[in-house]
Amino acid sequence: MSDDHGNEDFDWDFANEEPDETTYAQGRQPESTYLSKSFMIDREGSQDLGFPARFIYKVFEDDEESRLELEGDDWVVYRTPAGRFQTKLLVCREGGNVKELWIQRVPGPGQNGHVRTLFTLRQPNVTRLVELLRQLDSIPIEGNTSVRMDDAMMRELLEQPGQLSAIYQRDPDAFRRLISDDASAADVVAIARRRLEVELFERMLTDDGYFDSLVEASPGGPESVWQQFFQRNSWILGATLSGQVLTSWDETKLEQAVAGRSVSGAGKRTDALLRTSGLVSSMVFAEFKTHRTRLLGNEYRPDAWGPSVELTGGLAQVQATVHLAVQGIGDRLAGRARDGSEIPGDVTYLFQPRSYLIVGQLNELYGERGGPHHAKIRSFELFRRSVAAPEIVTYDEMLARAQWLVSSAD
Repeated sequence: MSDDHGNEDFDWDFANEEPDETTYAQGRQPESTYLSKSFMIDREGSQDLGFPARFIYKVFEDDEESRLELEGDDWVVYRTPAGRFQTKLLVCREGGNVKELWIQRVPGPGQNGHVRTLFTLRQPNVTRLVELLRQLDSIPIEGNTSVRMDDAMMRELLEQPGQLSAIYQRDPDAFRRLISDDASAADVVAIARRRLEVELFERMLTDDGYFDSLVEASPGGPESVWQQFFQRNSWILGATLSGQVLTSWDETKLEQAVAGRSVSGAGKRTDALLRTSGLVSSMVFAEFKTHRTRLLGNEYRPDAWGPSVELTGGLAQVQATVHLAVQGIGDRLAGRARDGSEIPGDVTYLFQPRSYLIVGQLNELYGERGGPHHAKIRSFELFRRSVAAPEIVTYDEMLARAQWLVSSAD
């Protein structure tokens, strides 16, 4: 049965008593929401005069309620038997437009009394409360700092998420403050950028046309393209080449002269000059060939493949660079102040410095139908294990490590 108050499952004996607001509230069920019939606002002076409206009811029950009273100088909290409360909302013009809200106390069945209003909230405060409840699902639980969000900005973000860029342009400083003040937000931005760079790394390895377009735009050729990429993403070198963390020797320039007129101030250049992090810092050298450089040459004997000329040439180049650097710099390089004195803690050592040759891809070691070529894999792995310095690392191996770092950060 349904009535003008929307009480489809209303539970009351109409034969014995005509229901009023109290009996309606007592008969409503907590599992249901009740909507009254629509009516027109006829309150003179109201901006909603002549517009349709309706009441919405919801009742709540608990085993017992807490009460707080002031007795003398002490606050006393005590509990009373189970009670029923009702929320009553007036919505007008359109769904969600709440004009007024009441919290009411309902006497239990058989109890004397009437519905008593405990709390009323009117415009504009009721709108603020409703918006807060709508926003709860979008507010993160974790956060190391307190944050103040402008209500208008939150409302626009929720109603038109596609307009985020326009909102940012209107008040970029607010967005920057949110990110700079929230460590987790800054992490998200950094991880998102690294994810994009790893995707670019993969495209450079797999999309020949795209890589060729980068080479055409670079005056230094294919090796220069890779050097610029790692200059921008030195974290890939620092976190993937070694078990130690490696940092760029110079944050502004990855390539450095290391012999003749070199970093020692005293040329032979290395594509990437790095150093280990820690109490004892050691110099590290890296040389870039391209991902298209061949790893193996011709089949020298059945199932025995020798290294390619490009690979052995790259090895010789790195070895010569390191030798000349150690010869010219010595076994330690100290940072110096303007007066020539050493800077404490700024010492880098060159005791048999580590070096890397970044070259080729392992897919070269697979056959024409896509399966692994056992003899080629054996030939390459045995060769590079026999070379102590420089260590040979392929581009796809670096990509796999970078992908793992980004995925583990997620």
